[in-house]
Amino acid sequence: MAVAFTQQERARITECLLDTAEELFAAQGLAKTSLEELVAPAGIAKGSFYAFFDSKETLYKEVMIRRAPLIGDRLKEALSRPPSAEALAELMRQISTLLTTDPFYRRLLTHPDELRSVARRVGTEEIARVTPQILTPLLDYLSRGQRDGLIIGDVEPMTLMGVLRTTGLITMNRHLFGQDYEAVLETTITALARGLTTSNGDRNERLVEGGRHLPHDG
Repeated sequence: MAVAFTQQERARITECLLDTAEELFAAQGLAKTSLEELVAPAGIAKGSFYAFFDSKETLYKEVMIRRAPLIGDRLKEALSRPPSAEALAELMRQISTLLTTDPFYRRLLTHPDELRSVARRVGTEEIARVTPQILTPLLDYLSRGQRDGLIIGDVEPMTLMGVLRTTGLITMNRHLFGQDYEAVLETTITALARGLTTSNGDRNERLVEGGRHLPHDG
């Protein structure tokens, strides 16, 4: 017979499963984490796990979504600078650093099979849930830069964001570059940042760094 949980119990158990999953998935991955390990801290039976999540992959996905605000916070400083080649370069560096230093996302990078398993379960609803924390601030930043004439304006902001994310692909495939990885990543970041900004963007950055917040004159 299925166990009936109160609303309060469900909230507690769900939070416990997420906390446990975040720790175990980062340390040992999806495949090596058993249901027994996941449910033990919550004090429920293995079969009761499915009253909360339909699979380990779904639980993994929920951990990723829950961590979205942390990613947004990591990018806040880079997004606070006026758009320029250097500002965009720093934003891409932050994204790459996050992927390699955060234990949860570093695990995904080093185990692409796990990333593919989870990605298959990410749909439009899940994307909508992370939009306010990550996607919206990035898109607003790029749109503002375009309106101010600091970022090239002949492409959609969503396309620009896709270009910024290409540095993550280099990070995800760092094993292909060997000892040249750091140089390839930095050169790509610099080239992309320069290609996406206008001369006004570069001038604005120099004025801000020099402490003179003067309007540009074209």
